[in-house]
Amino acid sequence: MIKSMTGFGRCEYADEARRFTVEMKAVNHRYLDVNIKMPKKLNFFESSIRSLLKEYMERGKVDIFISYEDFTENNFALKYNEDIAAQYLTHLNSMAEKFGLENDIRVSTLSRYPEVFTMEEQGIDEEALWAGLEKALRGAAEQFVESRIKEGEHLKKDLCEKLNGMLSYVDFIEERSPVIMRDYRERLEAKVTELLGDKQLDDARIATEVTIFADKICVDEETVRLRSHIKSTLEALEEGGSVGRKLDFIAQEMNREANTILSKANDLEISDTGISLKTDIEKVREQIQNIE
Repeated sequence: MIKSMTGFGRCEYADEARRFTVEMKAVNHRYLDVNIKMPKKLNFFESSIRSLLKEYMERGKVDIFISYEDFTENNFALKYNEDIAAQYLTHLNSMAEKFGLENDIRVSTLSRYPEVFTMEEQGIDEEALWAGLEKALRGAAEQFVESRIKEGEHLKKDLCEKLNGMLSYVDFIEERSPVIMRDYRERLEAKVTELLGDKQLDDARIATEVTIFADKICVDEETVRLRSHIKSTLEALEEGGSVGRKLDFIAQEMNREANTILSKANDLEISDTGISLKTDIEKVREQIQNIE
């Protein structure tokens, strides 16, 4: 199957402890370029996320947006720093003794001193966190791929129509070329007769002139190669897979053959057909840019 590089996917996964929401969208790009925006708490999963995404995509500029909500209420624990409390108390007792002051330190007073009690975040269960995130990522990626396949089928249908139309242009050029030769010979004979009157025509000389003219305008090689390129593109579209780079190269070759045909054209009908051919090749190239 053919996949477009344009796609969108979204998935939300939640359990009793947390919720993950993943959105991804992509446009065409020469290579795979992934940009991930997510909470800092999830940063250590970046390598795993990139590895997972490579299972679903090979090319495209992909933007990933990840949001995370934690429902747990016991993420933090109160920590008592006994050493710090002891140091406070030692210094306060020393002050009272040295300055002859009443030592009125109470537990409630000491507990309010900085760093005696602190809130400490509990350790993160990485496995549980990744399990939820992975489900959301795969759900979004699967939807993302489905949208790419759907768009890819539309691209394939349109490309095949254009390519078959291009084959008809090649057919016309191949059929028209011999007619140009015949018309040129007739015009040449008529011109020579007009100039020489009743004198005998030199058939060999006429044949030589026609051959020279034919060499200048002959596009047989170009049409054969062009037909081969078009058929190769149609076959690649039927085979499917990641054929974007291959088709882009073939399209460049088709454009080169069309340019040569136009440069050799010495006939209005072939020129018009060549222009139409080149126009369709450009359209095909633009669409191929969006195939993975």
